[in-house]
Amino acid sequence: MASIHKNILIDAPAPDVWDAVRDFGALHTRLAPGFVLDTKLDADARIVTFSNGTVARELLVDSDDARRRLAYAVVSERVKQHSASIQIIADGDHRCRMIWITDVLPHEIAPYISAQMDQGALAVQAKLGSKSP
Repeated sequence: MASIHKNILIDAPAPDVWDAVRDFGALHTRLAPGFVLDTKLDADARIVTFSNGTVARELLVDSDDARRRLAYAVVSERVKQHSASIQIIADGDHRCRMIWITDVLPHEIAPYISAQMDQGALAVQAKLGSKSP
């Protein structure tokens, strides 16, 4: 299984970033506008429409306010396994790190998923804070 790790610096307070991350149905407005065009809630899932036309069904696995961690899984016929987590860690009072980890099979799609995560990270930084790596 490919495991992709992203460590994204955001020039915004951790509580503010976590509030946007944990808002599971507002991915397209509060966290990654432009990269995500639409999000629709369906029970414990969200149907996400990305700017490249891809549509994904993401199941909410866990949302942990104490750890500022959200876990989700993608359900798809094209992907054998896709699970991900985002954790927000304070880095001082006015910035934080978004640790985004995705485990995916088959291995061949890892470069595509990694590139998508990079684009998503840029959208989050543009919306919530700095564009620095």
